[in-house]
Amino acid sequence: MISLNAARRTRDLTELADGGEVDLLVVGGGVTGAGVALDAASRGLSVVLAEKHDLAFGTSRWSSKLVHGGLRYLASGNVGIAYESAVERRILMERTAPHLIRPLPQLVPLLSGVGAKQVALVAAGFVAGDLLRRGSGTAGSVLAPPRRVSRVETRRMVPTVRQEGLRGGLLSWDGQLVDDARLVVGLARTAASHGARVLTRCAAEEVTGDGAVLRDRLTGETVDVRARKVINAAGVWAGEVAPGLRLRPSRGTHLVVSDAVFGGLDAGLTVPIPGTTNRFVFALPAGHGRVYIGLTDEEQEGPIPDVPTASAEEISFLLTTVNSVLARPIREEDVLGTYSGLRPLLDAGDGQSSDLSREHAVITGDNGVISVVGGKLTTYRKMAQDAVDATALTTRPCRTRELPLVGAASSARLSTVDAPQRLISRYGTEATAVIAEAGGDRRLLEPIDGVDVTPAELRFAVRHEGALDVSDLLDRRTRLGLVAADRELATNAAEEALSLG
Repeated sequence: MISLNAARRTRDLTELADGGEVDLLVVGGGVTGAGVALDAASRGLSVVLAEKHDLAFGTSRWSSKLVHGGLRYLASGNVGIAYESAVERRILMERTAPHLIRPLPQLVPLLSGVGAKQVALVAAGFVAGDLLRRGSGTAGSVLAPPRRVSRVETRRMVPTVRQEGLRGGLLSWDGQLVDDARLVVGLARTAASHGARVLTRCAAEEVTGDGAVLRDRLTGETVDVRARKVINAAGVWAGEVAPGLRLRPSRGTHLVVSDAVFGGLDAGLTVPIPGTTNRFVFALPAGHGRVYIGLTDEEQEGPIPDVPTASAEEISFLLTTVNSVLARPIREEDVLGTYSGLRPLLDAGDGQSSDLSREHAVITGDNGVISVVGGKLTTYRKMAQDAVDATALTTRPCRTRELPLVGAASSARLSTVDAPQRLISRYGTEATAVIAEAGGDRRLLEPIDGVDVTPAELRFAVRHEGALDVSDLLDRRTRLGLVAADRELATNAAEEALSLG
């Protein structure tokens, strides 16, 4: 088993301090940076990944957790990026991380306020999305074709849907990650298994095309790293690493509510935003008894915050939109928490941020730093491949289309793992290793004070997943920190796990 932990971090920093050149320095530990590190290391390159905070600290943990097939991009006429999304979704679901992704039914209720024209547009979009699915080679057994469902089935999937004027619903399927941050951790650990040095709490300073100064934010010490090439994958902070890049960050906000306010949500509720053809508000079942409601698309003004926050206007907009199809409105006091992420969109001049392209770009600056920006979580692998190709460091072909992450396996193999399904859905074949952390003490496999995480999982995160403090454990290796009450319940267990190392 490959382990990221404090001891390995110290060893890697010591070895770097001894000098010598590496092939590639990657700045940024989000999904793109971790994907770049894996792509390069799996091609035989020596790699250092430097992240000033923690893995998935930025945008990568603030997504809707959807692995999109590109339907939204079809509506705006961007067939190329839509097809790319569908292909990358298939790779994730069938090869790279099938243990972390499940098929998610997404339901558009047909209510009296939804006219025939809008129904026709949504239905046509679903058909086009299914053509993408088939064109990408995704089997119907992985993602079923879209269909119309009855009034009774609609109410079964969304018990609190408004009954007056309900004519049934339109159903399609997409992929849903159990947790976006867990995908990033899996990428980083898989990269480490191929020899990459993954260094969190290490800020890259004085970045040039042939290296940087890494500042250990735990000790204050610095290490000069010489590299043949440098890739800037710092997301919305990419302009700080490579001055001259012009980004227009767009904020996407989600609300966290209890699943109980929906009466038990059995599908992703999809609500078209009035006046648009390609924008929706989603209510997505998210585990831990929670539902995420999102998302917005608002321009982020001013300096880039480490942790973006939702505005009152965004909260009101999301509640108003989702309540338009519910019999029992969700109130603001029902909101348990919020989270917001910033999309690192390239500045294309005038226009709303929602109109900016979601395509990625690989740009080489005057100082030789290669920046990869734009894009989205689903297409991280292709972004990483293009960035590594741009370095021209190796003629070896990309391997990541067929390279499973740690814990990944087919559904048949996963069905033989002797562990609870909840653990298998988060750790895959490594679920038994999580159980082993309990050392035979069954109490360590029981939920912590009623929250849906066990002490054994926290210990596994410290010993094998690079968690260095309580925030790493509660905000990224698990998502308990999204709800303040859950964070408080789990803090003591997190501190104990850290003390055991």
